[in-house]
Amino acid sequence: MMLIPASTTLPSNASTSLQRAAILARNNVHVVGTGKRTLLLCNGFGCSQQIWRYLVTPLATQYTVVLFDHVGGGASDLHAYDPQKYGSLAGYAHDVVEICQALALTQVTLIGHSVGATIAMLAAIQAPAYFTDVILLAPSPCYLNEPGYHGGFEREDIEQLLGLMQADYDSWANLFANLLMGPANNASLGEQLAGYFCQTDSVIAQQFARVVFLSDNRADVPHLQHRTLLVQCQHDVAAPEEVGAYLLEQLPNATLVQLQATGHCPHLSAPLETLATIEHFLTHEAAYLDTV
Repeated sequence: MMLIPASTTLPSNASTSLQRAAILARNNVHVVGTGKRTLLLCNGFGCSQQIWRYLVTPLATQYTVVLFDHVGGGASDLHAYDPQKYGSLAGYAHDVVEICQALALTQVTLIGHSVGATIAMLAAIQAPAYFTDVILLAPSPCYLNEPGYHGGFEREDIEQLLGLMQADYDSWANLFANLLMGPANNASLGEQLAGYFCQTDSVIAQQFARVVFLSDNRADVPHLQHRTLLVQCQHDVAAPEEVGAYLLEQLPNATLVQLQATGHCPHLSAPLETLATIEHFLTHEAAYLDTV
């Protein structure tokens, strides 16, 4: 797969080009494919854009695919990481909007996984004009169990995971990766996910993890007005069925698809099923847009 540096698409105005190029370099933005419709992929916690690799090649035959790394992860500019800005998911959502501005994107389908789904949701709420629709893979607006809401984790569980991250990051990476993949998937997939975690700066990862697992964005959910596809897996400890039902009820314009895939990362464990689900939605969404 050949990745084309997105900065090659920037306009010629010198000051504007430098500013936009800085945004794209900071987030390690790449564009692949030349399709008429644009997909922007927003990965989850502890991963880089490489986690989409099983989907990118087939998607790029029909669409323009925009990939990036969250600041502090992957090949982003680690020096650009600001604990204050990234002390909430809104800081990451602002980066998504800046990428759209820098590339002058319009009518984007925003695809987010895990906490990347929440970041995608916040970006679409913050700057709705850039986006036509949103696809959320294994989404959850709140990972904690709260009165009347089952997020999947007790606060004590999260505090123990965060404590293990600080004490022994590699052990945490292996434990958490296997927990997310679930026992039904091949152990090699857990090792692969743990490898992504171990490539991330451990100090930044700990700060990001605290933001991710202690955030509660349920109040934001009803403000997402775009047509939305919720993609849920079976036996997902981080986004249980109750969360999917909650999002379907709270989102104004959503459809829920339950995959046969298990665990929290269907783009790793079941890329063909995930790809078919995304393409089915995009095909039907294109037909819908042609009628409005």
